[in-house]
Amino acid sequence: MPEISLADLPDPARCAIYPSLRDKRVLITGGASGIGAALVEAFVAQGARVAFVDLLPEHGMALAERLAETTVHPPQFCELDLTKLDDVAKAVPALIGALGGLDILVNNAANDDRHRPEEVTPAYWDDRMAINLRHLFFVTQAAVPALRLAGAGSVINFGSISWHLGLPDLTLYQTAKAAIEGLTRSLARDLGRENIRVNAIIPGNVQTPRQQKWYTPEGEAQIVAAQCLDGRVQPFDIAAMALFLASDDARMCTGHNYWVDAGWR
Repeated sequence: MPEISLADLPDPARCAIYPSLRDKRVLITGGASGIGAALVEAFVAQGARVAFVDLLPEHGMALAERLAETTVHPPQFCELDLTKLDDVAKAVPALIGALGGLDILVNNAANDDRHRPEEVTPAYWDDRMAINLRHLFFVTQAAVPALRLAGAGSVINFGSISWHLGLPDLTLYQTAKAAIEGLTRSLARDLGRENIRVNAIIPGNVQTPRQQKWYTPEGEAQIVAAQCLDGRVQPFDIAAMALFLASDDARMCTGHNYWVDAGWR
């Protein structure tokens, strides 16, 4: 399947601008590449103040430097291993302090390495849960005091279509992603009276360099054939949903999943 062309993407000049996002303080996990990088770019383009973390320092610093040349609020990058909760407990408040507070948290970071059930050890189980589930709760926990202080907030968790489809060789990843939907519902209930909204985005198969590592052109063609819409979902499409959910336009949206999958069934 051919690479996506910029001509195939919507014209940025015709895309939504959310005045309510201007100057908002945003923290994004896993923001150095793929969907995460698109999230960083999208919020920066809205005039938000963005900090993002990732394990890829070269990618993260390059993205921050590139965007610093085009925006009033240059994004801040911090290298962070989200599986190390002591580091998370220090880094998240520090980044929030550098932003001057927090309005929006985007829990995007994950890793979908393939595995067979018979290969899973207790140590590998714990590792996969730490990478794909545990940090969403503890980053949110560290962020909630700042969201309370702001008087309102939006938390956006990232699930996955994979467990809804029952894809092969992803048992632990899909277990974690299924749990994120339960976490989202629970946090929405517990934080809602403080005007903190919690939602989940459920992406389909997004055409990123990482996903193309797993799929042949024939495999990508099969995905498109199973979708209701032609074409491949792009990181831009996921970021567009995140902008809406973070904005005041979505002020009554909480506790639910929002699918961006081109109707993949």
